[in-house]
Amino acid sequence: MIMEKMNASSEGYFVLLGFSNWPHLEVVLFVVVLVFYLMTLTGNLFIIILSYLDSHLHTPMYFFLSNLSFLDLCYSTSFIPQLLVNLWGPEKTISYAGCMIQLYFSLALGTTECVLLVVMSYDRYAAVCRPLHYTVLMHPRFCQLLAAACWVSGFTNSALHSFFTFWVPLCGHRQVDHFLCEVPALLRLSCVDIHANELTLMVMSSIFVLIPLILILSSYGAIAWAVLRMQSTTGLQKVFGTCGAHLMVVSLFFIPAMCIYLQPPSGNSQDQGKFIALFYTVVTPSLNPLIYTLRNKDVRGAIKRLVG
Repeated sequence: MIMEKMNASSEGYFVLLGFSNWPHLEVVLFVVVLVFYLMTLTGNLFIIILSYLDSHLHTPMYFFLSNLSFLDLCYSTSFIPQLLVNLWGPEKTISYAGCMIQLYFSLALGTTECVLLVVMSYDRYAAVCRPLHYTVLMHPRFCQLLAAACWVSGFTNSALHSFFTFWVPLCGHRQVDHFLCEVPALLRLSCVDIHANELTLMVMSSIFVLIPLILILSSYGAIAWAVLRMQSTTGLQKVFGTCGAHLMVVSLFFIPAMCIYLQPPSGNSQDQGKFIALFYTVVTPSLNPLIYTLRNKDVRGAIKRLVG
């Protein structure tokens, strides 16, 4: 059993099949992925630098938004360069160590984002529903602790999943029917019963996907109730502007993630799963900066102050 498990590591690489079933699509996908990756780098770096340079943006909301932008930068960079190499050339291999590292960091950063989005929804809840206590509730030291908890929980969960995934004995072939090393795709290579792994994946995904989603929707339910009682039209517009942007980001991230992780790997349509994963791993990180800044007066004001 241990010898079987070591097959892939002794050979030293995996083959990421990706979109090789559609060779005519690979050049198009290369251009699309490259454009979205450059958008991700530019947009998220812009938010991080602007939030750091402008003192008016030194608030809990922009502190967490900077964390989200840094997270999206790291998340995209953990696998997109490898994806671009595989799309461009005939070689579609990744080393065993590279696959382990990619799995660990992409899963860690994805889980961290789930928890961070909960914290951001709590920040909006405190700002709208508890405005008089906001500065006490969202003290800078507390915000730092919340951000640290997001990162620690994400990397701890990933360590557990990565350990269980790479301990599963693999069959002789090393062909991963995906464009990145992801838990469901790697579990399909197993030649033993993986029901325990599937159950672990379902339970942990429920904890880090379903529970955060319930908490986020609860926060916005309370916010919606508070907004309906507001008399100020300006206040209503501001609340809907910031909260609407956050809800859009939540939808773009959680809905595809649930399609991938909340069903057994054996039950996934592999081709469908690839395109869903391509959306939430490549497209969503590039849209976050646009969604948060496009209609944001604070950001527009910060840009004017910076260039003026």
